[in-house]
Amino acid sequence: MRVTFTVNGRRRTADDVWEGESLLYVLRERLGLPGSKNACEQGECGSCTVYLDGVTVCACLVAAGQAEGREVRTVEGLADCDRLDEVQRAFVECGAVQCGFCTPGLVVQAHDLIERTGRPSDPEIREALAGNLCRCTGYEKILDAVRLAAARRAESGEAHR
Repeated sequence: MRVTFTVNGRRRTADDVWEGESLLYVLRERLGLPGSKNACEQGECGSCTVYLDGVTVCACLVAAGQAEGREVRTVEGLADCDRLDEVQRAFVECGAVQCGFCTPGLVVQAHDLIERTGRPSDPEIREALAGNLCRCTGYEKILDAVRLAAARRAESGEAHR
């Protein structure tokens, strides 16, 4: 089947998609967007988190056909041309990027949290990121990055949804 949807603001089409193919597979293998990672394929680790119509989902659990006519935003789509999003920059600056496998999902989930709440509390950060597993760190640098990105957004006056 053919699936046509908008990815990171651009209309895209994937041909010869089979019924059971995941949105994650289509993004990575058919559209050349390797940012979202393929880790557990069961929605347990959060490495493949993307926005689907403005809501975060695990792309490994979404059948590609379900994206027909919809809007998908990946970790690549958070950056503005060659300027990283505030959350992406904070992850780099705080050393929250270890092996990098969990990073795309954590960045998308943190981005969503900050967009929704503005300046989240530590318990809100921990709850929002609870579905994203990192095997390399104790999470403190990740929390530092989310706090920094939220503080910078608040200082710049960027409103949340």
